[in-house]
Amino acid sequence: MHVVLDDTAMVAAGRGNLLASRLIHRAHAEAGWYLYAPACALVEADRARPGTAEHLAALPGVTVLDLDLSAALAVAGDTTWAQAHARHAAAPTPDRPSGAVVATTDPARWAGQPVRVIDLTP
Repeated sequence: MHVVLDDTAMVAAGRGNLLASRLIHRAHAEAGWYLYAPACALVEADRARPGTAEHLAALPGVTVLDLDLSAALAVAGDTTWAQAHARHAAAPTPDRPSGAVVATTDPARWAGQPVRVIDLTP
């Protein structure tokens, strides 16, 4: 299972959201679970809740995704870097032909987007 945290999920994790904590635990403890934090979403989460970036980056089950060229091109054409980078990270790749699921506490933000969503709203 491949899961991309959007900025709202990252902030929720920093505040102790139980569902976000379970995802983090699974990514650390269970084979086949992968959790990603896109760098642009990490920046936005840290702006909303200072300290979030350092906290998530220190967790062994979380992989921080750099803003590489293909991500930068995807982000450049959108209004919000955080959402664009998360959407790009969730897109299918040769390693993940089915793509990844976006974890969020704001599922309405993803309405009409080409991604599957896990609602972390308590």
